[in-house]
Parts: sequence; structure tokens; C-alpha cells
Amino acid sequence: MLIVADENIPLLDSFFGDIGEIRRVPGRTMSAEDVRDADVLLVRSVTRVGAELLEGSRVRFVGTSTIGTDHIDQDWLKDRGIAFSAAPGCNANSVAEYVLSVLLLHAERQGLDDWTNLSVGIVGVGNVGKKVAHKLERLGFDVHLCDPPRSEDPGDQDAERFESLSDVLKCDVVSLHTPLTRDARHATWHMIGSAELAGLNASQLLISAGRGEVIDCTALSERLDQAGAPVVALDVWEPEPAIEPELLTKVWLATPHIAGYSLEGKVQGTEIVYQALSRFLGLPVRKKSGQFLPEPALNKVSFTSSADEGDALRVALLSCYDPRRDDARMRAAIKGNAKERAEAFDLLRRDYPVRRECSSLKVQLKGTSKSLQDSFRTIGFKLKI
Repeated sequence: MLIVADENIPLLDSFFGDIGEIRRVPGRTMSAEDVRDADVLLVRSVTRVGAELLEGSRVRFVGTSTIGTDHIDQDWLKDRGIAFSAAPGCNANSVAEYVLSVLLLHAERQGLDDWTNLSVGIVGVGNVGKKVAHKLERLGFDVHLCDPPRSEDPGDQDAERFESLSDVLKCDVVSLHTPLTRDARHATWHMIGSAELAGLNASQLLISAGRGEVIDCTALSERLDQAGAPVVALDVWEPEPAIEPELLTKVWLATPHIAGYSLEGKVQGTEIVYQALSRFLGLPVRKKSGQFLPEPALNKVSFTSSADEGDALRVALLSCYDPRRDDARMRAAIKGNAKERAEAFDLLRRDYPVRRECSSLKVQLKGTSKSLQDSFRTIGFKLKI
């Protein structure tokens, strides 16, 4: 059995090495010739999968190690009896920790002693949005949710909680976590356009960590040239990978589509697709991501009773992930013409340094308050009291 896989999917040999021969291919340039003799195709979001790629091949199973599926023509696969699996929720916690770190830095820039004084609007309450909302609510933030498809579902127990987009856009922070849809009711393509951006002001933060095309980036660039423009943190862009350098210079935080790139998130994506392929082939599921995770470089921090709660959370959270490092690397790398910018963007993702989630860090607390302990648990740290 031949498995053709995006070269950037982690632990391919560990999970799939005993199932078949693995051929690694760059995902961005994967071609029909690369997959013609494959039985299994494993991709990420940079590879579009449909007739152009698979017509005439012998592929019977397609897996994407990502939560998003807008790069997959699922109807075409279904019509041809090709099995498909995505990895929903695999990197939801990684994205949630990205949002927390961005919020922490924003609150610091605003001079806030208590970051929970910020109201946060979450647009798109799927696996990622729910994870973000859950952490923020338990930390004490005022959270507002917007998800039009779910609000119209009479069987959704949270339907009454959902607010309109216009209401959620009034929050201090607006965080976007929708899939990309174009033809569906409540399509999200350019959902945030000129009108929506005009209503945001300089005291607000807009975070985009879902799909780049949800924001009309031309309109965003124009808005950022105007008075009273919002503060913007972009992890996803329109277009990728040849992003516009002009927009890059205007946003506060810029990262190269890596919000979900924790090692845990990436490995869980591989594990979910491995499980699906094993079931498809009738094989036992024997491997779990935890058995392949290495010891983290930083495994313990300690705080005493004299620690300030806000300072302790800041030190621990930014020790695990500080988005300013990715911002600096990106600004230094994105140069030249469109081809050079695209290559640099992909290299930033391909060679992304190992980033561990908060669960990898043990926090020792000596005589600290229960509220601090609860905050550390909510974020996801392991506690030793």
C-alpha cells in the first residue's frame, strides 16, 4: 500500500509506517502525478483535493490532519466512493492558547491591571470557538457569542445565547473562528468587510485565527489607514501564502497561520487521521499521540505566596507561547516579490519551532490563593500545590 503524504505532517512513520510505504511530497505543490499510484492520500490545508488532483488515481482514502475542510471537494469524493476524514478539534486548544496570549499582551498594552475587564466577542462557536469561550468564561471574562447557523438550529441548547454579528462587534475584543463558506446560508467569505470594519474603533482588538478570507483584507488595509482604526492581530491572511507586505506593516501582531501549530495540536491531527484510516482498513487502533510526545524543554515553574496573580499568569503563559516571537520572525522573512514572499511564508510554517501547550508545563504553587490555582487550571497547566 502506498501512502502519499504532505511532508509537514508530523510523526508519519510512527503512525503509518507499519501500514504502508510512505512517500513525502510538499503539500503546496502536490500534483496529480504525485498521487496517481497512491492508495491513501494525507494532506493539510495547503493542498486542494478534488477532481484535478485525484482523477485517474487509485486513491481510496483521503485524510486531512486539519480541522478545516474547505480545501476538500467532499461531494466529489463521496460520488466516487473515496473515504474521507478530517481532524475536527485537533488544534482547538492550541488556538485557544494563542488567543489567550494575544489577549494578555493586548491588556498589557492597554494598561489594564485585570485582563478580565475586557469583553470578548467570539464569532464562530464550533470546536475552536467553544474552547476559547470556555476558558475565557471560567477566567471571568464577559463573553458574547455569535454563530448564525447554530442560532437557527432549534435543537441547539445554546441557541438562545447567540447574539447578532453587529452586537458582538461592539465588544472590546472580537475573535474570529468561523470556517470558510461561500455558497451556504450565512456565508463567511468577506463576512468582515468595509461596513463592519468601519464600526470598529481604536480601543478594540480584532483577532483572526480561522480563515483569512473571512476578512476582506483589501478593506482592512484601507481601514487601517484611517483615523480610529482598530488594533489587529492576524494569523490568517488573504491571500496565502503570497501575503501583501503593505497589510503586514499595518497590523499590530502578524503570525504565519500557526495559531494551531502546537506540537500537541499537530500530533493530535495525525492521530485522528490514523484512527480513521485504521477503521477504514479494519485494523486495530493501537497508537496514541501521548506516547510520541517528547519531554518539553521547560517542564516546571514555581510561584510562592508573594507572587502577584496577574504577573504569575503572564510569566507562565508567555513562557509557553509568546506570539511576539512569531511576529518578529514573520516581519523579518516576508520580503521581495510575490514568489519570494510565498516561499518565505511556507518556510516559516515548515520550519516552525517546537511549541508546547500549557499542559506540558507543571506549575508549582506555594501558599497561593485558590483563585490563582483555579486560573492556572482553567488555562490548562498541571498544578503541584
